[in-house]
Amino acid sequence: MSEIKETPLFTVTIDGQTIQVPAGTTILQAARMIGKEVAPPAMCYYGKLENTGGNCRTCMVEVTKGSEADPRPMPKLVASCRTTVMDGMVVGNKSSERAVTAREGVVEFLLINHPLDCPVCDQAGECKLQDLSYEHGKEETRYEFKRRTFETEDLGDKIQLHMNRCILCYRCVKTADQITGCREHGVMFRGDHAEISTYLEKSLDNEFIGNIIDVCPVGALTDKTFRFKNRVWFLNPVDAHRDCPTCSGKVQLWYRGDEVFRVTARKNEWNEVEDWICNTCRFDKKETQDWVIEQPSVVAKDSVIRQGHYAGKVGMVKPHETFKRVMKGRDPKLLLNIHDVSEVNEPERDLSKIDGPATSKDFKE
Repeated sequence: MSEIKETPLFTVTIDGQTIQVPAGTTILQAARMIGKEVAPPAMCYYGKLENTGGNCRTCMVEVTKGSEADPRPMPKLVASCRTTVMDGMVVGNKSSERAVTAREGVVEFLLINHPLDCPVCDQAGECKLQDLSYEHGKEETRYEFKRRTFETEDLGDKIQLHMNRCILCYRCVKTADQITGCREHGVMFRGDHAEISTYLEKSLDNEFIGNIIDVCPVGALTDKTFRFKNRVWFLNPVDAHRDCPTCSGKVQLWYRGDEVFRVTARKNEWNEVEDWICNTCRFDKKETQDWVIEQPSVVAKDSVIRQGHYAGKVGMVKPHETFKRVMKGRDPKLLLNIHDVSEVNEPERDLSKIDGPATSKDFKE
């Protein structure tokens, strides 16, 4: 009986932090294992889908040491989502000036044709391109030519396509192909004429096609049942579930007051869907009685949604009383009497009658 071979572990260092990962792991995956502080941004790679990445080039990194066997650096920057690690590899992401400069150039290219309609875009507040432009974008554009424009297109009665905002990440195409098993849209034409569309404007009505809205990193694909109704930073996300015969039924309900404005799939810390949901859960179940409420959703620290009433309190640990612990369980014998108005700081006279700003001479010593 043949023995099962174990996958060897490779040691890789990214921005000064070292980790051991199985052979075949990409640089991007290894960086995500370390944490957000070293992970490159990714606009086209999606961990839940196969054969993604290599399109947007925002995850480029500098390999300063190829491996222990061949320590020579790689001459060009590489896409971390497509490059596997080697034992002893040393990678520079945020610590690499070359990588940061190249990423700024990539962002500039992505924004060449992208409209400046963040104030009216439903994706504002949770747009990855918006975050990327704040981190690596420039204050003004050098592009002087007319921007590429398209007419808005209905992909059925629930999905709206704004091709002007699309960055051709191919995520929606991969999702329709791998999750629904019935892809009816794709990339038409080539070069600067390339666009996402359906053949002869055919409607997308597959039961799981609504997931292409969740995977879109920008506002190119929007939910027509939610368009222009509210802003995400005014909504409070709540984890909920229902007994759905079609999907897992695990969703996020987006509340403002007692009203559910939209339903989306739950996402992990990399903004990737955890469980795909059906169109019935997404579009048709927008009443609280349709769901079993679990808990407020955990929101990332860098998200504007965290400013909600309770979003920042999820997982919060209240501080313990320290006096009894320090005094070995004894209660305090002396309590300070703090007055409403301290007599020490009481002014000699009414501050409103002082000619000029108040100084230390206007208060009692």
